[in-house]
Amino acid sequence: MTAETDRLPRRDVRGRDSKFHRLLVSGLLLGGLALSGVQAQDTPLTAQKPAQSKSSAVNTPKPLTDAEKQTLKTLFSKVRPATLRIEQCDNKVPGACDEPDGIGSAVLISADGLALTAYHVVEGASKLSAQTVDKKRYAVEVVGYNDQDDLALLRVSVPGGTPFLPIASARPSVGDAVLAVGNGGGGFLTAKSGRLTGLEADAGPGGATFPPGTLQMSAPLVPGDSGGPILNVKGELTGIVSYISISREKGPASFAVPVTASDARLVDLRAGKKLDAPIIGIGLNGTFRSLVTIDATDFKQISELLKLGDTPGAFFTSVNQGSPAEKAGLQPLQLNDRNQRVSGDIVTEVNGKRIINFDEFQYTVRSYKPGDTITLTVLRNSKPLMVKLTLIGRSQTGR
Repeated sequence: MTAETDRLPRRDVRGRDSKFHRLLVSGLLLGGLALSGVQAQDTPLTAQKPAQSKSSAVNTPKPLTDAEKQTLKTLFSKVRPATLRIEQCDNKVPGACDEPDGIGSAVLISADGLALTAYHVVEGASKLSAQTVDKKRYAVEVVGYNDQDDLALLRVSVPGGTPFLPIASARPSVGDAVLAVGNGGGGFLTAKSGRLTGLEADAGPGGATFPPGTLQMSAPLVPGDSGGPILNVKGELTGIVSYISISREKGPASFAVPVTASDARLVDLRAGKKLDAPIIGIGLNGTFRSLVTIDATDFKQISELLKLGDTPGAFFTSVNQGSPAEKAGLQPLQLNDRNQRVSGDIVTEVNGKRIINFDEFQYTVRSYKPGDTITLTVLRNSKPLMVKLTLIGRSQTGR
């Protein structure tokens, strides 16, 4: 379950609040960064803004009542047989699934074995296996996916009569009690409960990859719960777990992609559509990952050390081979032995839209589609340069 370098992370990640972020920036400056020879690497662990909700947030949700707890406990016993443990392994090879390459969750939504999960759970997997509540394993096929919204539809070779869950016809409301079922923390199809604390949540930097209606919950989800169902008290599916954020000030928050029975995305998934998110092929790696969301003031502080120039913008430390960025000649940041820039582009605009940092760069790129041509305004050696490139889908990278 790997991450692409210029994709906003949809994994279970740790967030940093603004106070901690500033301490981090100060620490980097005081420590001189020690970044000579930084190697590019793909990872989901990037700095995040604290989770916010654009509407109807409940900062401190009321604890579940005893009646609600009992309702959800009873519900769990009914819905658990329709949930799945998804493993990246070949179940035809003896012992291969004893230590799978990745673990996630899913939920069956039809009598013929269709199941929903988060796309990042199955992304890039050569072999997939689904385990049902009786610990039996079954083959998995990816029918369709929506990379941008982190949804995937699977066909699982479960036997006829395996339970499945209905999809809610209406959106939930803030304050609703919710039940999650997943495989986080070494568990096997375990229950976690809480309240819906926000709609239209902005979970990641800029919320670039989060669809309208994103659900925020107080349920204490952890890695491995991704792809599992969020259920209302009727046992109806209202969301698919996608993301967690941890803030020192606000604590953990969990997020889910909303789904309803009339969701047009489900029609596309059932039709077998595989919709990629656009990328250009750049990365911000190593210690620099902590600078993904720096503002103009922080940029100037960092620039005093790294000699990035006076104009804030997005810098990057790697360019993927064969990517649009490489073909367009974009230059990653290179430092000398004094941790000062000797080369490296600073991107200040995308199609005329001003950007300040790597986060905003990604956010803007993600508003386009694979095949679109965009124009970047780049500062190279302090001189403006216009660079055109055509976006590709992430699956075209072969990674």
